Amino acid sequence: MKIDFQKYADGLAPAIIQDYKTQKVLMLGFMNAAALAKTMQEGKVTFYSRSKKRLWTKGEESGNFLLVKTVMGDCDNDTLLIKAEPTGPVCHTGADTCWSEKNHSEDFLFYLEDIIKVRRTGTDEKSYVRQLFQKGINKIAQKVGEEAIETVIEAKDNNKELFLNEAADLLFHYLVLLQAKDFKLDDVINVLKERHQPA
Repeated sequence: MKIDFQKYADGLAPAIIQDYKTQKVLMLGFMNAAALAKTMQEGKVTFYSRSKKRLWTKGEESGNFLLVKTVMGDCDNDTLLIKAEPTGPVCHTGADTCWSEKNHSEDFLFYLEDIIKVRRTGTDEKSYVRQLFQKGINKIAQKVGEEAIETVIEAKDNNKELFLNEAADLLFHYLVLLQAKDFKLDDVINVLKERHQPA
């Protein structure tokens, strides 16, 4: 990858930062050749700060670094796309992104997975999820079994609403079970992807 920094009068190329998991655009910064070299060497996104007139590693003051996963140049070799893992809020305002978006996948199941994680470790004594985790793996697995049986029973009838509600209960408790076993939906998806590979 060779970025044409000389294309711009100030020698700075735009660098789009994207969360490598959620695909959310987190921020836009500018890099010169030295900033890109430091980013590649240290694995933390470093920009050239136009206000400070120096290299600036994102997180050097806040501790909210951007850990580099991949770096790509565009088709004209004058713009960077960096996929990174944020270690905290990205924006100086404390927001997840510089556009004040929540940094979660648009896929609702992954969002729900995050909610379950928050409730699991939360302090709300009335939280159903928290109570379920406190009862342990046996109770969680039992709930998955119960919901699976209820889904099968409703599948044999013609009430679409009841079937969909039982299917939703089953999927929800399945996500809880995955977390109780310290796995994520991505882990299951990766297994399915491996099985889908052409022979």
